Amino acid sequence: MKALITAVVLVALGMGIFEFIMRPSNQERLGALALFGLVTAGILLAAYLLPRLARRSRSLKVTVVIVGATSMLILMLALVVAGSQMFISAHDLNLLWVLMGFGIAASLAFGLTISGPLTEDLVRIGTTSAAIAEGDLRARTGVHRLDEAGRLAQNVDAMANILEEAHEARALEERARRTLFASIGHDLRTPLASMRAGIEALQDGLAADPDRFLRSIGSDVDALGRLVDDIFLMARLDAGDMTLTTETIDLTEIVDEAIEVFRPIASARDVSVRLDTESRVLAAGAPEAVARVVRNLLDNAIRHSPTGGTVVIAVGNGTRASCTVSDEGPGFSPAFLGTAFDRFTRDDSSRVRSGGGAGLGLAIARSYLSALDGDIQAELGPGGTVTFWLPNVGQNGSGP
Repeated sequence: MKALITAVVLVALGMGIFEFIMRPSNQERLGALALFGLVTAGILLAAYLLPRLARRSRSLKVTVVIVGATSMLILMLALVVAGSQMFISAHDLNLLWVLMGFGIAASLAFGLTISGPLTEDLVRIGTTSAAIAEGDLRARTGVHRLDEAGRLAQNVDAMANILEEAHEARALEERARRTLFASIGHDLRTPLASMRAGIEALQDGLAADPDRFLRSIGSDVDALGRLVDDIFLMARLDAGDMTLTTETIDLTEIVDEAIEVFRPIASARDVSVRLDTESRVLAAGAPEAVARVVRNLLDNAIRHSPTGGTVVIAVGNGTRASCTVSDEGPGFSPAFLGTAFDRFTRDDSSRVRSGGGAGLGLAIARSYLSALDGDIQAELGPGGTVTFWLPNVGQNGSGP
């Protein structure tokens, strides 16, 4: 039905233009009507056959050439019929046929030339898609066009980028998962083995000092409890299952309270702790979260300070509120600095397992500070130095 309507519209349009320009006689009018009808029939026939041929063709180049040749053939046929209606001589009509043949040949050559780059680009798109399907996520089309083929190539390349990024993310997650289980297993195995040995000694009556064995077992239980608490806290932070209410906090006061809590531990290790600040520093943060960050950093600094060493906590107020915890220990090595805030990581050269901790303190601190729009950064040794920043009251801090 649409084809019939299209034919009627084409014939009517052609006759209208012919009538307006030529002012024809009845005989000329009938001849023009026959000509327009013949050309329209050829167009409709081509429109019906060519799409079906294109779907079955194995080469886009062949399809483009056939379409171009068919268009030229319809045009030349219209000229020949029009020439015969105008009583052109046989000589001139033969010349018209020759010109028509030349036009068709030229159309074929032009179609082959113009379709070559398009076909090559489509082949490259197909080859790239097949490579991606086989697992080569680095394959790209390298096609740069502004037409539909170019947009298709851009979509294929964008899809490859997304798949490659997703694959890399999955690989990182898998490595992190293996590291997580290996680290948890290691941190659980040591206190459990110690507890088992102590319990067996008590059961067999081999413990010369039962109270000492019980204190050791109690320390191992406490260590396991802290590890479980830290893992649970880390999981909640990762899942976004912890709501932190930001308010105005006195960072100096929080640091001072943490120092008082850890002073007995520091004294037992013959380590002194000093607060270095010139004034009261106000910041935007969650009191419990910031206190946990300060305690984690202070605990690390005391544990890794040498006997007779000093831990200094400097609190300042510039573009953002800052807190720097420094000790006189070995500090962070260059190889460890990039992963210092990853979970279950330790610097074997300075932060060894025997020093205590499960390698979650800095990771928890970073998670808390990220949730509070803050930052944290470690510096190279010698001397362990970690600084964190919080927004000033009424500000949104950015990088250091």
